[in-house]
Amino acid sequence: MSFVELPENVVLCRNLAGGEWRMPEGATLLDVRSPYTGTVIGRVPLTSAAGVDQVVEAARPALASWRTLPLRERTQYLFRFRHLLEKDLNRLANLAASEAGKTVAEARAGLLKGLEVCEFALSLQNLDSGSHLEVSRGVTCEYRREPMGIVAGITPFNFPGMVPMWMFPIAVTLGNVFILKPSEKVPLTACALGELMHEAGYPAGVFSIVHGGKETVDALVEHPEVKALAFVGSSAVARQVYVRGSERGKRVLALGGAKNHLIIAPDADPELTAQAVVDSFTGCAGQRCMAGSVLLAVGDVGQVLTDVVRRAESIEVGPGMGAIIDKASVERLEKAIARAESEGANVVLDGRGKRPKGEAWAQGHWLGPTILDQVRPDMEAARRELFGPVLSIIRVPTLSAALAVENASPYGNAASIFTTSGAVAQAVVEGVHAGMVGVNVGVPVPREPFSFGGTGESRFGHGDITGPSSLDFWTQLKKVTRKWSARTDGSWMS
Repeated sequence: MSFVELPENVVLCRNLAGGEWRMPEGATLLDVRSPYTGTVIGRVPLTSAAGVDQVVEAARPALASWRTLPLRERTQYLFRFRHLLEKDLNRLANLAASEAGKTVAEARAGLLKGLEVCEFALSLQNLDSGSHLEVSRGVTCEYRREPMGIVAGITPFNFPGMVPMWMFPIAVTLGNVFILKPSEKVPLTACALGELMHEAGYPAGVFSIVHGGKETVDALVEHPEVKALAFVGSSAVARQVYVRGSERGKRVLALGGAKNHLIIAPDADPELTAQAVVDSFTGCAGQRCMAGSVLLAVGDVGQVLTDVVRRAESIEVGPGMGAIIDKASVERLEKAIARAESEGANVVLDGRGKRPKGEAWAQGHWLGPTILDQVRPDMEAARRELFGPVLSIIRVPTLSAALAVENASPYGNAASIFTTSGAVAQAVVEGVHAGMVGVNVGVPVPREPFSFGGTGESRFGHGDITGPSSLDFWTQLKKVTRKWSARTDGSWMS
């Protein structure tokens, strides 16, 4: 049984610079292995600082003409890109699943979420026309939204299609030229997106791709021509990118990790709650910043917890839940489970050693759904982002105690409450510090135009990565005040 269509041949990735696919000179090639099989499906160059400079220089000539093109004309390219991606959705979903380990259905959903951001960017031609007002007789004021210039996005492995599309559709539609640095673990989908941008007719240099690891990231952060930088990844790296980029005068928005809490009240709908909890912590094999990784059980919710275990136990790794990105991540997760057990947690569902049937998947990277009960708030499993299909249950006596645990976390990405009481739901909506809150929703990702972004150590910088506040990140406002002649009927301002 095949869960995913792997590439038939090993894909050799190249940088996209000035509209051409180029192999950076002297670059080391890194193998890209599918989490499903452990086999090599691609090779990616690790671009040096000199190579990054070449990509930036190749993007520079496009800026002058692209930024002056009317917004309505820029959107025509994005219409074509959206159409092409829809036509190629199945191939791209399998490609993203092949390299990221998610199921094909999850990969397709991520691409569709990216298309939703494209649709928001397409709406800007009608929604974001600036502002013009006669502020006094003979005097007008207006603001003009102008692009930052050359901008960049650094994206993680877990959503190789969606997260780049949080960034570049809005950035380029607003008149910037954009450089994408995808994770070196998942470069194939990024290259496919670059091919579609080229096929859509975007002028050479408007969209570029530079591959690599830490040296490549450092070079983008330090490059004087890169004026704005968006990042999605771990909190530790997000903080470094934000600090170093800001020190160099860049506009930086760096989204980090999370430790999201699912609060279950005693009056929660049992069936809705159990399925939402399982979907939240097992979806994408728990490798997403919106995964619910801590369950705060308020009072007597034993029947719901029993159903959560039953439903999670029935998930078959492979067809029902994808793979872990690499061997090192599996080993890290297994050690974290062992530490939690040694600290007193009860492993009520153990996913260690689970793998799909069949020799084809024997060398893949697998961990089944794992549930830890009797976890204390001071344990690592309760505090640190594990980034895998591991749910930690903390039992608390009251809703106030649950809110105290949630708000003690340095992260502030997401929290959800499961209840049939409007008063309880409102108390949580008002009481949690998280930037995204769900009511009877396990993964409270907002739909556009409601923007995506957390608080605390889940976000460094101001604003959100999508939605209306993203416009202020990718542009700057120029304010113009005009007066053409003296007026006798004017006010003090005239």
